[in-house]
Amino acid sequence: MTSGNNGASTPEDDDPFGYLYADGQANGAQPPSGGYGYPNSVNRVRSVGQRQYGQQQAPTAPTAAYGQVPQQPQGAYGQPSAHYAAPETFPGSAPTSQQPMPGYSGGGRSGGPNTKGLLIGAIAVVAAVVIGISVAMLGGDDDKKDTGNEAGASPSVSQSAQPSASSSGEADAKELPKIDAKALNLGTGVTTASDVEGASADGGVYVSGLNQTGASVTWNVNGIPESGAYTLFARYSTADEDQSMTLTVNGKQFGSKVNFGNFAHAKDGDFAKGWTKTYVWPTLNKGTNTISVSCQDGDKCNILLDQFWLKAGQVKN
Repeated sequence: MTSGNNGASTPEDDDPFGYLYADGQANGAQPPSGGYGYPNSVNRVRSVGQRQYGQQQAPTAPTAAYGQVPQQPQGAYGQPSAHYAAPETFPGSAPTSQQPMPGYSGGGRSGGPNTKGLLIGAIAVVAAVVIGISVAMLGGDDDKKDTGNEAGASPSVSQSAQPSASSSGEADAKELPKIDAKALNLGTGVTTASDVEGASADGGVYVSGLNQTGASVTWNVNGIPESGAYTLFARYSTADEDQSMTLTVNGKQFGSKVNFGNFAHAKDGDFAKGWTKTYVWPTLNKGTNTISVSCQDGDKCNILLDQFWLKAGQVKN
């Protein structure tokens, strides 16, 4: 193939450099002056910036001096530069539209996640954790406490019969009354004696003669701190059989008989070895009360009476 026109007669087959060869010049090739050197060749050359897309061409920026950055024309903020035209501005281009994102409107946010609800939920979780830790710490402290001296949740029968610490402490502080036999009011036929050893009263004096119907001793008690249950103790001596007598409180018979049992297991007639004590739980009024022990029909009254004393509550010792 020779330079110039190879006979295809199409612009694509033209040799743009045919004017440099003899055969090309013979075919009329000329140096380019807007075309490729052949007659009727296709003009493909355009100056830079010559094409327009529906917008006014911005003037070319002046050449900057060596070492300086050329200044570019600036458009208003948010406006496209004059050197750029969006494709949708080209003639014949289809208009474009932006679709809003789901859950968003230009005026404000809607349909998004409920941040307020999430915040409330987070606060609730933190509060639950704090409460759980507090409860665990409190429970641990309770477990470390020494409960060896504390009563159980369900008191036993013996505990239920004990007086409260406050009542017993108050009664002990006020020293509840106590009386010896010789200070009692003696009924008809009742006397005092000191022949039998073992009495605790001053001088070893005790009351005798109670083994007859109608015999009695009475104690006028003063200084009861408050109304309620008390324990009346009696020290006495008996031998052989158990005895029982009637208790009267403030003029009324109280409960069943007082049990004067032979707890010392003394033999018949051996009163010196029969000293023991018994108790009963009367209800007394605040202030003054009258307590009597008497021998009524059906009672067994063969005892020697030594002392009476009181304690607050229902106790056994």
